[in-house]
Amino acid sequence: MADSGKNETGNGARSGGHNHAQNGRNGHGQEQSHNPTANRAAFDARSLWPSLQAWVGNGFRQVRSQVMRRRATTGPTRSEGGLAGGEDRQQANDGRREDTEGPSRSVTIGATVTDGGIQHQRLTGNVNESSMLSIKSILNRVRRRKKKDDEDFTSSAGYDADDGERRIINLNAPQTTKYCNNRITTAKYSIISFLPAFLFEQFRRYSNCFFLLIAILQQIPDVSPTGRYTTLVPLMFILSVSAIKEIIEDIKRHRADNEINHRMIERLDSGTWTTVRWSELTVGDIIKVTINSFFPADLIILSSSEPQAMCFIETANLDGETNLKIRQGVSATAGLLETKDLMRLEGRIECELPNRHLYEFNGVLKENGKQTVPLGNDQVLQRGAMLRNTAWIFGVVVYSGQETKLMKNSTSAPLKRSTVDKLTNTQILMLFMILISLCITSGLCNLFWTREHSVTDWYLGLVDFKSLSLGYNLLTFFILYNNLIPISLQVTLELVRFLQAIFINYDIEMYHEESNTPAMARTSNLNEELGMVKYIFSDKTGTLTQNVMEFKKCSIAGISYSPENTPEQSQLVQNILSRHQTAGVIEEFLILLSVCHTVIPERRDNGTIIYHAASPDERALVEGAHKFGYIFDTRTPEYVEINALGVRKRYEVLNVLEFTSTRKRMSLIVRTPEGKIKLFCKGADTVIYERLAPQGQAFREETLRHLEEFASDGLRTLCLAVTDIRADVYQEWRETYHRAATSLQNRESKLEDAANLIEINLRLLGATAIEDRLQDGVPETIAALLDAGIYIWVLTGDKQETAINIGYSCRLISHSMDILILNEESLDATREVIHRHYGEFKSSTAKDANVALVIDGTTLKYALSCDLRNDFQDLCLLCRVVVCCRVSPMQKAEVVEMVTQSTKAVTLAIGDGANDVAMIQKANVGIGISGVEGLQAACASDYSIAQFRYLQRLLLVHGAWNYARISKLILYSFYKNVCLYVIELWFAVYSGWSGQILFERWTIGLYNVIFTAMPPFAMGLFEKFCTAETMIRYPMLYKTSQNAKLFNVKVFWIWIFNALLHSAFLFWIPMAAYTSEVIWNDGKTSDYLLLGNLVYTYVVVTVCLKAGLITNSWTWLTHLAIWGSIVLWFTFLLVYSHVWPTFKIASNFRGMDIQLLSTPLFYFGLLLVPITTLLVDVICKLIHNTVFKTLTEAVRETEIRRSDISEVMNEPRSSDSGYGFACGKVITSKKTLISSRQLCKKAKHLLPVATEETTLRVVNLELEMDTEEQQRTRQRQKWRAGMLSAVENRFSTVRRASSPTQATLHM
Repeated sequence: MADSGKNETGNGARSGGHNHAQNGRNGHGQEQSHNPTANRAAFDARSLWPSLQAWVGNGFRQVRSQVMRRRATTGPTRSEGGLAGGEDRQQANDGRREDTEGPSRSVTIGATVTDGGIQHQRLTGNVNESSMLSIKSILNRVRRRKKKDDEDFTSSAGYDADDGERRIINLNAPQTTKYCNNRITTAKYSIISFLPAFLFEQFRRYSNCFFLLIAILQQIPDVSPTGRYTTLVPLMFILSVSAIKEIIEDIKRHRADNEINHRMIERLDSGTWTTVRWSELTVGDIIKVTINSFFPADLIILSSSEPQAMCFIETANLDGETNLKIRQGVSATAGLLETKDLMRLEGRIECELPNRHLYEFNGVLKENGKQTVPLGNDQVLQRGAMLRNTAWIFGVVVYSGQETKLMKNSTSAPLKRSTVDKLTNTQILMLFMILISLCITSGLCNLFWTREHSVTDWYLGLVDFKSLSLGYNLLTFFILYNNLIPISLQVTLELVRFLQAIFINYDIEMYHEESNTPAMARTSNLNEELGMVKYIFSDKTGTLTQNVMEFKKCSIAGISYSPENTPEQSQLVQNILSRHQTAGVIEEFLILLSVCHTVIPERRDNGTIIYHAASPDERALVEGAHKFGYIFDTRTPEYVEINALGVRKRYEVLNVLEFTSTRKRMSLIVRTPEGKIKLFCKGADTVIYERLAPQGQAFREETLRHLEEFASDGLRTLCLAVTDIRADVYQEWRETYHRAATSLQNRESKLEDAANLIEINLRLLGATAIEDRLQDGVPETIAALLDAGIYIWVLTGDKQETAINIGYSCRLISHSMDILILNEESLDATREVIHRHYGEFKSSTAKDANVALVIDGTTLKYALSCDLRNDFQDLCLLCRVVVCCRVSPMQKAEVVEMVTQSTKAVTLAIGDGANDVAMIQKANVGIGISGVEGLQAACASDYSIAQFRYLQRLLLVHGAWNYARISKLILYSFYKNVCLYVIELWFAVYSGWSGQILFERWTIGLYNVIFTAMPPFAMGLFEKFCTAETMIRYPMLYKTSQNAKLFNVKVFWIWIFNALLHSAFLFWIPMAAYTSEVIWNDGKTSDYLLLGNLVYTYVVVTVCLKAGLITNSWTWLTHLAIWGSIVLWFTFLLVYSHVWPTFKIASNFRGMDIQLLSTPLFYFGLLLVPITTLLVDVICKLIHNTVFKTLTEAVRETEIRRSDISEVMNEPRSSDSGYGFACGKVITSKKTLISSRQLCKKAKHLLPVATEETTLRVVNLELEMDTEEQQRTRQRQKWRAGMLSAVENRFSTVRRASSPTQATLHM
């Protein structure tokens, strides 16, 4: 064992960065010596340049160090960053070796050459031997000039000694660097910065820049036909609304910041404790925190009221975990229990620069005259955490204020834009191009008209420069037509989305009462994206399952056991008591379960023990040992105690090798009561099996068979192993581990390398099986989402068999599906199997095969390589279900990114843990579940929910509703603008293309802001085509929004064409009636402005009636918005006609109400023009809803026909009712459109025949828009004659179904 251990240590050293054959020694391990005479060599020009480079580089590093320290630089110095939960990290110094100095190594006079990019070399020789100094020797002296403490630091840590690369904190001494104070601010603005910052944020939007340009152009004299302020005032109003919203939100942030900054804390000042505000703390301060208090900054714990400087903290504010965690100070400071002891503390703390990694910390404590002590995450008390079950702690501040890890993590999520937003921006650009074309056309027409009429119509004065200038005319028409792009669209969308997010937050149906957790929309700009999801990527543990673990089975020495009601009843305990031949293995197995963990026990007053664990798995394993009589009840920093069937045993904890997602295992090195040193290891079967010794595999096959059985039952499995370590081997490894633990650079990778040296030659004990139950409603939710046409992929780190069985239990994988499993060990094998299966599927005519593809992490690594990526994604997209097992967080993100980029479809990722954050941020929409694993995923998500089942309502109801609402809002906003402002183009034909406006200038500016502002709001907030119950019951209704049928390029330009047609009606009909200009009985005439107000009134009435025509859900607020807008215009007309001369505006509008309301022509047109204009829309809607009826419209008609409310309320909620049958099956088959009215009548005659309640389910129902050929075919059919027979045939199919309670209807 000793030999093997030594050999492994040597190998590991060579691979892990401790090769003694490097760094000052030659390839044979002999130390290289430097000839002193080399330093006195004659001047050599070739040797000067490298030395000069080194000298300049050294000076640059010193300057950089001073600059960075003065600025209190907060950026991390290495790129391992990654995500919580563990990702594959790249070492920043691959291939480098460190010099490991032995204790007997002697040094005469020399210095350490310290640089991050070169090897450590020990330079020998007396630099004062000779007075003859060449330029080269002077430069070498400069390079060797380093402080002795830097030499000590690099020799032990292998880290760049430049002060700018680390933070140095003096203890009980002034700081050499001025650090930031502890004041924090989460507000976006201050009084000084608000105006510039707000304006910068607003004018990053192209639309605001466009309207600002228009407002500037209107200030040019004699250019703007609409006045100087008709664009500026509405723009200022919209910006003011946004500013008020920002101010209100920021005031709340300032109040919260002040409340936190003004909290009080005790600080040690010159030997006395003084109470100061949190904001007054700074780096290096020693403070005292009492029980149930928050930590004001990131601290290094020095000592506490508990033995060995131990304390308990709660990190719910950081990661959402309410389980208590243990933190422990180093033994060197554990005895500092009084003020006088703290005052005697001298030395410094050296640590990494502030960064955002919550679960990582690298530092060392250097007390004067004492050995360097490593500091890790176990010694850090982070700001935001709370001290629990500990009377007090003393700590020193290492990061303060904005540099704390909590504040470094308070960055905004990546900006995501919805598909609708992207499409809208594209169409705005198209409209802008059309606007430019109209301006050029109108300008040229003006130029030609002017040249033709300048002589004959001399009284118009057309010979001036402005009339003949094409540039002036272009600016005039640019201003005139600018309102084709709605100025109020952006602010309307913001407010509507904000209120939609409130609807989601206050939806009682998505409130989880047990955990008191409501749904939360963390962003509102993706509301409509929820209605377009095509792919869902889901984690398994904690997302589909409860993440509440229960110990179910175990395999020990090839024998399977299950816990019973009492330990004595279990066969396992009986085998121990009877000294079965496997009794020794069983005892070691149970000792490992009860010792190898980081669980904290808490004894209640009634004698029961509550276990606080960082993960549910650890708690379940300790409770499993408890069920077999091995009770873990005591933990101190030095040892753990267990009660093993009545016998107390104490195990001294020597080292803890913690679990990470990269290592996939945890190990504990202990000293047993017998004095032996053992390593207990538990982890995934793949990593345990490859570390087994040849003589430690006695139960390998039996355990593997049990693992497969456990996984087939959907249980989570772990393997357990142990090894004995000789004392001399352990001491040698301990030195290596200490060097890795005190390193500041790449500490994690070095610790992992050190752990690999000792976790070898393991002896297999057995395996455990833990049950993680499905959450409530998961099978029903997945079935509904599949019916909605959504593809669901499961990305999990669990075993393949476990994931497959969970897939079956949650109805993701059906028994009729074929399962395609990809488990390959090489790139070539992966390429061959992907090409073979893809070729088979490609030859099939089916759009997607009824196949579930299952792939493990190793194969996925090869499949995501460059040459296989496209073929693999094509194969996945042909399958109905994809399950990826044993995947890392980075692989999850890569899979999501692959599908998002290749399909251009809307993707959604849902998870509950820190390892899901990368996936959530890569998807178009990220959903976080506030689960047992904390709030990391929820904090990084766009929307958070408490349970997976709420995803059904979030997508099928809120998503579909919001998509329809936003789509109608945008389309209607463009429609009403085109409707009004294109009329200026028609009027230009009569005004000689002069740019003369038809309407009064302020009515133009207030059109979007007041008179037509409320109908879009009503649509965006209250529009819905079906009730929530119907949307939930019939998921296929989701396909309308999923396939973007309500808002696409075709629909957008249909609306624009419709608006152009309406504008023509709205202008030419009144123009024809106004031809004679005599519209009063007394024969009086008026000017163009009367015609303008006639047209304007008809436009307002028509666009409001258009809003009513496309509205499906009428509420009293909808009525108020539509009819109120019309009333608002008439009220404005009455008031605005009499403001002059009281106010010096609108002189040309004086008495307009009397002129307009006194002519019979106005009232006749008020009836004729809107009705004529909308008649085409009514006819098209009638034909469409009669002949080309869609699923949504048929279901809505069925709901409308429910005039008797009691009938709806009393109707049974099953599909055997006429309502249920009509809603689910009314829509089109390939050849027949079923009338819901006749179907309901027929259902009443057919349903009494059935004696049992049946549940119908639609499979493969085609919901896409029919092609023109299908529409023409349907028109030619006499479908009413064949209706009843079709219904009878379908009901007979239902009655012949094999299941008495469920039938499947194929259409």
